[in-house]
Amino acid sequence: MLTFTIRRLVLAVPTLLFISLVIFLLLELAPGDPMAQVPLTVPPEVKEKMREALGLGQPMHIRFWKWIVQFFWIEPQVLIDHYFGTAFSEGKLRVISWQTRSPVMDIVVQRIPQTLWVVGTAYLVAIIIALPIGIYSAYRQYSWFDQLGTFVSMVGFSVPPFFSGVLVIVIFSVQLGWFPSIYDTTHVVNSWDSFVYQLKQMIMPVMVLALQITAQLSRFMRASMLDNLNQDYVRTARAKGLSEYVVVMVHVLRNSMIPVVTVIALGIPSIFGGAIITEQVFKVNGIGQLLIGALQANDLPMVQTLTFIFAVLIVLFNLIADVLYGILDPRIRYD
Repeated sequence: MLTFTIRRLVLAVPTLLFISLVIFLLLELAPGDPMAQVPLTVPPEVKEKMREALGLGQPMHIRFWKWIVQFFWIEPQVLIDHYFGTAFSEGKLRVISWQTRSPVMDIVVQRIPQTLWVVGTAYLVAIIIALPIGIYSAYRQYSWFDQLGTFVSMVGFSVPPFFSGVLVIVIFSVQLGWFPSIYDTTHVVNSWDSFVYQLKQMIMPVMVLALQITAQLSRFMRASMLDNLNQDYVRTARAKGLSEYVVVMVHVLRNSMIPVVTVIALGIPSIFGGAIITEQVFKVNGIGQLLIGALQANDLPMVQTLTFIFAVLIVLFNLIADVLYGILDPRIRYD
């Protein structure tokens, strides 16, 4: 397993370099001008100097190489300096946002807690709810519980977040006045009352996201359980006199989790990507809203860095899913 993990990590390096090149070329070919936000009263010669300051006058391959060096060499040095008090990155140019003129990674680090609070909580709640629903729906196939679970899942699949988000705002915020309609990102939790307010403002965005994620995971869990419940090893386990709980929750569940682990692991990067639509609806100042703002402002360094971080997470959690396969199924061996 260790050899397989090391081999996959080594192969991930050229993969990520190729992904970074593709992202860079796509953003370079995309329409838009970073100077479009500059007032029309600014003289053309001043705009040209601003372009040179942003590095837009340099050849494409030079700009790509600078971004590679800044992201893979200088940013890790900044992280080391932060934790160990060293000065490796002192005086070195980092990846700078064209929109805010500040380091991109500093802005990302500021936004991540908001995304984790809302989207991360929604994903965790969805997993806790979806797995038991999928297991029991498969065990009691075609029962009223299974029919109800299927109906709720279809609703979760069919209703888009921009509609369900506005709907819960109208019902629970405007009509009933139970929860705030806008997520206050400046809120600080330092007492019990502030913690209660934080929970109240999280309920609606978490509810909208969890509905969609629960619908997906519960269907996968149900289908995987049904596939395994009819296998020969289940009949053998029952014939040996094992209790129904052990048969279902130990033997069937472990084998059924293999495809579900893929869905869960590949969905985790979406936590960092943020639920872009939901963050826009509830004004959550997270990673998703940061990406939308950067796209609107043609802030290419910010967009390139964020999309590449998402690619890194997808490659990483693909590896984690493959490792978990070997843990869940002893028949799978990589070495």
